[in-house]
Amino acid sequence: MSTAKQYVIDSLSTQESWRLFRIMSEIVDGIENLSDITNCVSIFGSARTPSDHPMYQEAEEIARLLCEAGYGVITGGGPGIMEAGNKGAQEANGTSVGLCIQLPMEQGANPFIDVQCNFKYFFVRKLMFIKYALAYVVMPGGFGTLDELTEAFVLRQTNKIKPFPIILYKSEFWNGLLDWTRDQMVSSGYIGEDELDAMVVLDSPEEVVQYIMEHSPSLQG
Repeated sequence: MSTAKQYVIDSLSTQESWRLFRIMSEIVDGIENLSDITNCVSIFGSARTPSDHPMYQEAEEIARLLCEAGYGVITGGGPGIMEAGNKGAQEANGTSVGLCIQLPMEQGANPFIDVQCNFKYFFVRKLMFIKYALAYVVMPGGFGTLDELTEAFVLRQTNKIKPFPIILYKSEFWNGLLDWTRDQMVSSGYIGEDELDAMVVLDSPEEVVQYIMEHSPSLQG
C-alpha cells in the first residue's frame, strides 16, 4: 500500500474516532442539562404551522393545560407546533424545554424556551425526547413528526422503554394512517392489532391532559 493511501485511511480513522467523542459529548451535555427535568410531556408537530393556524393554538392550549396540571413540556425548540408548545408552557409558568437540532434550513430556536439543548445528531436528540418524557403528544406534521412517532412506537412495542401514552392529536389527520396500518400491516401479519393499542387518538386539549393524568407513569418511579 502506498504512503498516500495509508495516510488517507489513517485520516478517515481519526475522523471517525473524533466523531465518536462528539457524539459522546452531546449525550453527556444533554444528560447534564436535563438531569433535573421531571414529569415532562414531549409535544411533536410541524415546524411549518403558522401562529394563526388552529393547530398552533390547540398545541399552545395543550401545553398550557399540561403545565397547569403540574407537567412540563419538551419540544424540538423550533417554530410552528414546537413554538406553540413552548409558548403555552411558558405562559403557564411551567417548565419549557427545547431540544434544538442544527439544520441548514432551520429558523433557529423559538423565544419561549427556558431550558435549551442543542444537538447535531438526530438520534441523540431523540434519545433525550424519550429519556425525559412520560408521554408523547403527536400533532399533525410531516416526515420528521412521523420519524419521532415511529421511534417511540417501536421502543414501546419491543419493551425497550416503560409503557407510556402515545397520543395522536386529531382523528381527521391520523385516522387515514391508522386505517392504512390496519389494511396493510395488520392484515399482512406484520404487526398485531393489539400493538396499535399503544397509540390513542384524541381530539381536544382537555382530553389529552386528562388521558395523560390517568395513564402516564412517573419519572420518579
